[in-house]
Amino acid sequence: MSWEWDVIIEHFPRLLQGAILTLELVLFSGFAGLMLAVPLALMRVSSKPWIQALPFAYIFFFRGTPLLIQIFLVYYGSSQFEFIKNSALWPILREPYWCAIITFALHTAAYIAELLRGAIQSIPKGEIEAAKALGMSYPMMLRRIILPRAFGIMMPAYGNEVILMLKGSALASTITLLDLTGMARTIIARTYTPLEIFLAAGVIYLIISALLILLFRFLEKRFNRHQHWPNEKPKDLDPQHIEN
Repeated sequence: MSWEWDVIIEHFPRLLQGAILTLELVLFSGFAGLMLAVPLALMRVSSKPWIQALPFAYIFFFRGTPLLIQIFLVYYGSSQFEFIKNSALWPILREPYWCAIITFALHTAAYIAELLRGAIQSIPKGEIEAAKALGMSYPMMLRRIILPRAFGIMMPAYGNEVILMLKGSALASTITLLDLTGMARTIIARTYTPLEIFLAAGVIYLIISALLILLFRFLEKRFNRHQHWPNEKPKDLDPQHIEN
């Protein structure tokens, strides 16, 4: 078997175009999902059962059903309702691009909300009590204590979720979007070189994943920089320095 490297070189720019669309889907849906996950997680840690009920049902649905079915429900299902077709949402919901972003955002928000809930509940209670003793209001505690600490705790798992979303974004090709996978399938249909094109697409996915891993390692160190104190003792605390 001979490899047709010329096919990869010739169509590599088109694969990069698909990779750009993939990054857009992951970036926009990831940001929207994170914004949605924060209130969901805060409702999940509430002590009132009636407040927990709605986010629990939301998370249960989106974690318990396949992403492919969710995409089909949004893309094909929304067109079945006349009130949606006659609403201001129809110009958005009739476009596969926005349907994919909406579905990915709703899907990843359920997972991020659970990660964030666990991170919030694992914050040492002493830090919360200290913030209350200083007279901080609840919104201020959220902004300065709870959410920064929770993001630092959940960052490794959040990085894994983003990479899973990167791989899950390949399902966008099922609703006619030419993301990286969709572009690869289109090229294969014309060149009949599945091994070469899918290999090239896989390498691009690996490179994007590696860059995301490096990014989240940086963010993890950034959020948890208080845990990385220098091993050296400050000179003004060194006993020999004090005696001198």
